[in-house]
Amino acid sequence: MEGQQLQQVLNPQRLKSLQEWMQKSSTTLTQVNGQRKYGGPPPDWQGPVPGPGCEVFISQIPRDIYEDRLIPLFQSVGAIYEFRLMMNFSGQNRGFAYAKYGNPATASTAIITLHQYRLPEGGCLAVHKSTEKRQLRLGDLPTSMNQMELLTVLRLLSDGVEDVMLKRAGSKGREVMALVNYSSHHTASMAKKVLVQAFKKQYGISITVKWTSFFKSKHASENEQEDGTFTSPGLNPFSKPSISRPHLPPQPFFSDVPAQSFFPAAGAPAVPLRDEMKPQGPMKCDTVSLLQWMCEAYRLGTPQYDVQYHHTSSEGFLCFSYKVLIPCFLIPLHGVIQILPGTSAQATEEEVYRTVAKMVIQTICKVSSLRPF
Repeated sequence: MEGQQLQQVLNPQRLKSLQEWMQKSSTTLTQVNGQRKYGGPPPDWQGPVPGPGCEVFISQIPRDIYEDRLIPLFQSVGAIYEFRLMMNFSGQNRGFAYAKYGNPATASTAIITLHQYRLPEGGCLAVHKSTEKRQLRLGDLPTSMNQMELLTVLRLLSDGVEDVMLKRAGSKGREVMALVNYSSHHTASMAKKVLVQAFKKQYGISITVKWTSFFKSKHASENEQEDGTFTSPGLNPFSKPSISRPHLPPQPFFSDVPAQSFFPAAGAPAVPLRDEMKPQGPMKCDTVSLLQWMCEAYRLGTPQYDVQYHHTSSEGFLCFSYKVLIPCFLIPLHGVIQILPGTSAQATEEEVYRTVAKMVIQTICKVSSLRPF
């Protein structure tokens, strides 16, 4: 009976077509933990391992469409480094896949060319930039665990561990959790599948493993896995003081907020700076330094930044959400920015924080009579 039901689910002609294509093209597919992978790299690959921004997320795939239709279609845009089709135990696909190209430009071309592509067999594909989640949150860790011990254990149990940050949570700091960065979305996904059982089997410890946050993109469906945190290409998430993750408004919301609402109930007097409060000599042309100086001069407190990578636009802009807490203000300032990638990770990070500081300065000056000079 079960065999008959499986035959009804699977299309024999489609399976035969897949086998014939694999033999004719000498293509090898590898089944690994609920996904079937091609390449990574393929035998004829030339060039380095692709970096961030090279992967696209494909959804709305009909359940009986396989690699013999999908890989040639996505190869028509450019050479594929890796293709991963998510699979059920029944032999059907799960409706989504990932294709990784050699560079972000080819990935963007694939999105422009193949988004809403109508398959001859029926169905219309959705193609978007992959968020390429690489960070896991481990919870319920032993209170005696230290960072180096955890790093060693994780590298024994999973591949691609880059770094670990151990944090104490809870009202009295009695809960221990960790943020773990992996070298790729694939290694993080594989770790997420095995770490709970591995800790229980090897050490008798029950832990929790989740993506570090859950911001579900507008194109995600119940079968799609693009619902985790966003780690910027070239931005260290532990590099600045952090507060809770912001929600993403479509644009900064400050223009309609009365100036008084940013200050304590008594109201902070907005008066011009006296001469002795003004900077002595030429100021460094750096908005981060300027914001710091303004906060010190007006006794607003040290600004605390929380910046999160959101996505890369089809035009190649890196999009970030930001939230800046200035202690004297009753509510944090938050919004979104776009920048072009810098020549290095450090240059990109510096430009992000300069742009955020500029937005905050503009907001402060707009809703109050404070002036930077």
